[in-house]
Amino acid sequence: MQVPILNGVYTDEGGDFRTSYPRNLAPVPKRQGVSNGYLAPSDGIVSEGSGPGVDRGGINWNGTCYRVMGLSLVSVDSNGNTTTIGTIAGTNLVTFDYSFEYLSISGGGNLYLYDGSTLTQVTDSDLGTVIDHIWIAGYFMTTDGENLVVTELGDPFAVNPLKYGSSEVDPDPVNALHEIDNEAYAVNRHTIEVFTNIGGNLFPFQRIDGAMIMRGGLGTKTSCVFGDNIAFLGSGRNEAPAIYLARGGQDLKISTREIDQILQQYTETQLADSLLEPKIDKNNQHLMLHLEDRALVYDAAATAAMQTPVWFTLTTSMVGNSLYRGRNHVWCYNKWLVGDPLSTSLGYLSETVSTHYGQEVGWDFGTIIIYNEGRGVIFHQIELVALTGRAELNVNPTVWTQYSTDGETWSTEEGISSGKQGERNTRLVWFQQGMMQNWRIQRFRGTSESQMGIARLEIQLEALLY
Repeated sequence: MQVPILNGVYTDEGGDFRTSYPRNLAPVPKRQGVSNGYLAPSDGIVSEGSGPGVDRGGINWNGTCYRVMGLSLVSVDSNGNTTTIGTIAGTNLVTFDYSFEYLSISGGGNLYLYDGSTLTQVTDSDLGTVIDHIWIAGYFMTTDGENLVVTELGDPFAVNPLKYGSSEVDPDPVNALHEIDNEAYAVNRHTIEVFTNIGGNLFPFQRIDGAMIMRGGLGTKTSCVFGDNIAFLGSGRNEAPAIYLARGGQDLKISTREIDQILQQYTETQLADSLLEPKIDKNNQHLMLHLEDRALVYDAAATAAMQTPVWFTLTTSMVGNSLYRGRNHVWCYNKWLVGDPLSTSLGYLSETVSTHYGQEVGWDFGTIIIYNEGRGVIFHQIELVALTGRAELNVNPTVWTQYSTDGETWSTEEGISSGKQGERNTRLVWFQQGMMQNWRIQRFRGTSESQMGIARLEIQLEALLY
């Protein structure tokens, strides 16, 4: 009997069936002859250099990686070496964009422009406080939470107060700005308004009434451009927070009931301080929500292929949830560069290891309920079909399993070797796994020492005769 493994089930004290998503394993839809999909080990993070402070954001501009670390704008070379360029105020996450001539950074309430040699702050008093910014149609557009402000076409350091605009269909604050197809998206707390460039002597953008969306984002970094859509964590008025994709006056909820239940474990303030970022690579279209104790990851490509929402979690921990220490992904030098929210370390993602900055981490996943129409069965054998023998040198890793007959309490773990390096014919088989009277859930865990793709769970059962 084959048991699905791409996500599982557990129960809670409220008598609810909950979904368990794989941790540090990514569901991949791929027919390989064993199953139609498998769980791939998530990328490890290899430490490569450090900077003058904790990472606040990054971008690839003209083939070079730039980051704000602590109070410094730095360039990062292909070996992780940093060169300090200038000072960026604040401690908050920053926003990067660029025009034909300037790299732009907003942080600490200010806007900065870098021309490749000199970093200069825009000091025009009419600019006001800068919460977020974009470059669009020759303008740098910023927001102070109330107004939409554009710099002058011929002088990006000058602002004309007669050219202020506003996002005022709803009296909610503007939290973020984005640009798609030369249209500006003002992500407010409860609405999203879209503006197009019409030129003229005053504010050069006009609202597209039919494109407005009656939901908005919680914070400045809880929305991003994801493909051809705006992805955002937020809600409409009198709604609980969820994750949506929006475009052209329509929005689509992509968070599942389980994701929504997880989100409701946090306060709105905590959620507003989170980071939502895209990572599109190798036919994976990942949307990553970085929370204070985990990252929730949605794969749009896998969702489309499997016709069911595909989510998993990333953590930097052996067991349970913990802050994921790879954020602000930048594709540069033919690799994904990441910053660390807990230290000054820099790193890059690697498929050859599963550790995070050299730290061992764990993975786990569960099954759906194994049910035999209320009739008891004996579990003679459980086998994980996996790619074994990829362990670290001189390590004999262990994979553990345990089961539950109520979804809350679990049996004692039983571990077996998953094969040393080169032992690629190792079979992961547990014998004499007891019985069940009604139903049962199985779950498995391992560590980054046992880096392996898991394709299938096969169990051999014998029905009890009554």
